[in-house]
Amino acid sequence: MHINIPHKTSKSEAKKKVIQALEGGRAQFGDKMEIHEEKWEGDTLTFDVTVEGQHISGTLTVEDSDYSVDAKLPLMLRFFEGRIEKEIAEQVKKLG
Repeated sequence: MHINIPHKTSKSEAKKKVIQALEGGRAQFGDKMEIHEEKWEGDTLTFDVTVEGQHISGTLTVEDSDYSVDAKLPLMLRFFEGRIEKEIAEQVKKLG
């Protein structure tokens, strides 16, 4: 899955918002999520998680004007890729 989502802040502010959102996500889904890898290299986050039994890995890159997400979804979730992309976009809009 590949998705680009625009943001209207500086790159550094956008990255801070991602970090805050991740912290909130861990608090909200902590008992349903296992983080295998969460590593920043510059403005790119490499992640590897299992959420409710579904393994998802990929990268999230904070660009000057958008977020770029590349994720490898398990077969079962690929059927819902459009809905997942829409939900990610909605969550990003809430970041401001």
